[in-house]
Amino acid sequence: MKISTKGRYALRLMLDLATYDNGKPSSIKDIAGRQEISEKYLEQIISVFNKAGFVRSVRGPQGGYLLTRKPKEYTVGMILRLTEGDLSPVACVADDGAYCERRVSCVTINVWQKLNDAINSVVDGITLEDLLEWQADLSDQYVI
Repeated sequence: MKISTKGRYALRLMLDLATYDNGKPSSIKDIAGRQEISEKYLEQIISVFNKAGFVRSVRGPQGGYLLTRKPKEYTVGMILRLTEGDLSPVACVADDGAYCERRVSCVTINVWQKLNDAINSVVDGITLEDLLEWQADLSDQYVI
């Protein structure tokens, strides 16, 4: 399983909104500049978040986007699943439970299930708040 550019940019977009959350909306233009991502691409991603209720839009000249929840209420898994879909490494362990006629006699299903559980455990155990803290830790480091 590889996370696409859309998923990686979506996470950066949400982290940017959390980082610059001062009560005023952030414009796509500002986010695109800070993240060095195409405005057009961010518009596509933000519309997915807006429809899902992860962000809200503010219209007008000072408009933009705001998170609808606190950073601790968004997990990396929520963000990636919204943009990537299911994160399972193979279809037979996916949430939709694709039927596999070999499942009963398949030894490798255990490998895929353990991998799936590990992926979900990691992405569901990290919040935007955690990323903000890690980002602050990086900012605190300096070299002489």
